[in-house]
Amino acid sequence: MSFITFDNKRIAVFGLANKKSVAFFIARELIASGAEVIHVVRSEERKKTAHKLFPQCSVFICDVEDEENIIRVRDEIREELDGKLLHGIVHSIAFANYSEGFKPFHQTRKDDFLQAVNISCFSFISIANHFKDLLHSDASVVTISISTTTMAAENYGYMAPIKAALDSSLCFLAKSFSAFSNIRFNAVAPGLLKTSASAGIPGYIDSYLYAEKAILRKKAISTQEAADAAVFLLSDRASAITAQTIVVDGGMAVNYFDKEIVGKAVG
Repeated sequence: MSFITFDNKRIAVFGLANKKSVAFFIARELIASGAEVIHVVRSEERKKTAHKLFPQCSVFICDVEDEENIIRVRDEIREELDGKLLHGIVHSIAFANYSEGFKPFHQTRKDDFLQAVNISCFSFISIANHFKDLLHSDASVVTISISTTTMAAENYGYMAPIKAALDSSLCFLAKSFSAFSNIRFNAVAPGLLKTSASAGIPGYIDSYLYAEKAILRKKAISTQEAADAAVFLLSDRASAITAQTIVVDGGMAVNYFDKEIVGKAVG
């Protein structure tokens, strides 16, 4: 018997964009482990992509920026489930609109920041709230964060503080839901990954190559590795883990004074 199985379990995955997405790797692994996956994507174009990648899965559209869309897709999925429940939700959604390009953090535009908070953080809270009656009492809800929210990477702009808010929301959601269920809330926080979203960050390639040097094994984190951690947290094997952010960075956070890096910096 496999250590992790999802037989007769249903998981809703929010955020698939393409085959490089963290959501793609999570969904693929869930299906391989026996789960029924329901995709929720942002647009009609992404719905077509989801159908091509996962022809066996139901796909729904929801732009989470408008909370009414979350309520609508909840009702659509409820009808699809026909009395059945979800055993998990994956929130793999983030968005930042640098409308005037990258600027020093103190020059962050209020409307850009609040839009990013709404889509990247509040949507997680809103999905949990509106889907609570569709969740099994032992369900698991997992979001995707970042490996550190206190490293001031200039090219990441204001997204680290927003991810910090996302991380903080875990304990409050876990506490709130504990009043009526055993539903768990956790985050996977990977180091730098090769995704389509990251490709749009100026200077990201240099940061990615630096991360490879700082990781203990001198090899970057794969998207599959991040997905594997998410699948574990969604499984019954993680039943005692809640309100946690699981860092998947290959030990990078303990290795900033790697002698090779220091040697090149001061040599």
